[in-house]
Amino acid sequence: MSHVSNGISFTEDNIYALFGNEAADSETLSRLKQYYFKTPTYDQIVGTLPLRILVGHKGIGKSALFKVAMSEDPDRSILPISIRPDDVEGIGNESNDFLTLISEWKNGLIKIMSAKILDSLGLENRNELASKVTWYTGQVINYLVSSVKEVEKHVDLDATQKLIIENFLRNRKIAIYIDDLDRGWTGKPHDVKRISALVNAVRDLSSENEGVYFRLALRSDVYFLYRTSDESTDKIEGSVIWYGWDNHEILILLAKRVETYFGRTVNDESILQWDQSQIARLLNPIMEPRFYGQGHWENIPTYRMLMSLIRKRPRDLVKLCTLAARRAQRKGDKLLSTRHFTDSFEDYSQGRLQDTYNEYRSELPAIERLLINMKPTKRAKTAKEGYTFDTGALMQKIKSVMQTGEFKFASGNIAYERDLAQFMYKINFLTALKRLPNGEIQRKYFEENRYLANNFSDFGYDWEIHPAYRWALQPDSVATIIKEMSVADDDFSNPYENRQQ
Repeated sequence: MSHVSNGISFTEDNIYALFGNEAADSETLSRLKQYYFKTPTYDQIVGTLPLRILVGHKGIGKSALFKVAMSEDPDRSILPISIRPDDVEGIGNESNDFLTLISEWKNGLIKIMSAKILDSLGLENRNELASKVTWYTGQVINYLVSSVKEVEKHVDLDATQKLIIENFLRNRKIAIYIDDLDRGWTGKPHDVKRISALVNAVRDLSSENEGVYFRLALRSDVYFLYRTSDESTDKIEGSVIWYGWDNHEILILLAKRVETYFGRTVNDESILQWDQSQIARLLNPIMEPRFYGQGHWENIPTYRMLMSLIRKRPRDLVKLCTLAARRAQRKGDKLLSTRHFTDSFEDYSQGRLQDTYNEYRSELPAIERLLINMKPTKRAKTAKEGYTFDTGALMQKIKSVMQTGEFKFASGNIAYERDLAQFMYKINFLTALKRLPNGEIQRKYFEENRYLANNFSDFGYDWEIHPAYRWALQPDSVATIIKEMSVADDDFSNPYENRQQ
């Protein structure tokens, strides 16, 4: 990595080394662990409870968390196994009977995890051994232990393999990580039933097999449809961990990327106690500290601009900083400045809107028509009028959009005004906001309060189209949007302040 004291050369190599891959799980493990920041969610996942279901939006960091956890499991005397979409292709695709689906998932998962465990231990004939394990439901660990003991007598193992086997035989603990199984998700009834059967299968297997820990990652929209369609979901609710970040944590993550890029280390417990202005100083080697916008954004700290535009997803921050860095490279500049960011806003916004179409079209096929028609009308004279609504005004806006044609979910159900409002809140296109008595603005995301958009309740919040989408909705109003954009006060507090170390 080449860098200088007053900024860096924003080559593609340096941009990648600095901000990383937009999908953190695609990073090299060594680089990921350098800057990875463990939020409280990490500790909730890596315990020894039999089942943990990690739920969160795309780009929130579920796969990265699993990757780091798997790398550290051996230090916890646990053997980690990863199950990916290709491993389970075909399971549960044909049957429509729910009990049969559960049985198919259980048998399929047992065979896959057994083969992978035996493979990770360096043992041959793993497929033959794994094919027998179906008959040992409830005794998977015992079967594997006896198989390993028998096979290792006849196999010449290296020192590393022997150590892995010794630890496994001594501790008898396995963590099964199941990720990305919602790939190809369409939101149709059979998809929901298949995911529901999977969850029921891992719940059964985790309760039947002591020492086997299942870790399942699901997108929030997938979990939401499963949760509202399966009457047995109350049995796993205590195992669900909602993954979310606050802006303080995301700022620390960015600061750690910068510090480790320059070869410096960061103590997580220490930096947690800093206020955000202190943390932001660590960004000074790569970006100007002030953003010279207009209105509420006039001369604000650059980090506040960044935090206001991302949807509390680390991937958004990588995207925005990467776009600005490429602008800086074209101009030969060594620091990211106001001009580089403002020139990137439209591309950033269009990318987030397209990502949202791609992610949720499977649930609402006409999502593009819905979101693009939420743009302000020509009569809306200010950004507040065009992008902020009380509940009544939001319903009226949606009703006018519905005049362009009927909306139906992939399930076949007709989407009415409140259904569409709830959907837009769930996908973070809308955020809930309230002005507090002290004048501060409080924002709530779906993950923080999933009941604000409930069909039957009105909690007194207004609704705002997230700033990340506004330039895509009004590409001819870049300067006006900046001038009238507000900044949420509650986004910049330190939730870890005065935490006991």
